[in-house]
Amino acid sequence: MTDYVIDGKEQVLGRAASQVAKLLLQGNNVIILNSESMLITGHKRNIVEKYKRLVELKDKANPEHSPYWSRRPDLFVKRIVRGMLPYKKPRGKEAFKKLRVYISVPESFQGAKAHKIESKKVNEIYENVISVKELTANLGYKGA
Repeated sequence: MTDYVIDGKEQVLGRAASQVAKLLLQGNNVIILNSESMLITGHKRNIVEKYKRLVELKDKANPEHSPYWSRRPDLFVKRIVRGMLPYKKPRGKEAFKKLRVYISVPESFQGAKAHKIESKKVNEIYENVISVKELTANLGYKGA
């Protein structure tokens, strides 16, 4: 079991999250840095509308039983990765506990060598992208 430090800057969120989920299920510890700089592909308006709908979902009978989507970029990315794990089963719960996600780079990881998820440059493949920071700002995150 090894520790993987992954730099999220300029990474496509869905592609990176699936790779992270695989690493977690193999029993590795994974740390994602710069989560607010990860990118979501598609038209900005459509993406914002989709996640606004998800954030505002409420159960009429008992609103406390509604799904929760955080507006903080690190917790938002963590939730995306959780969706790619069998988190209701013991194997998925154990894998999810080994995930750490950070906004920017904490002092403890300043000198750490970060792995990049292999893919083409985002601007070469996709015309429209939105960063997690922009999306969470549209959802109501004020940020520090």
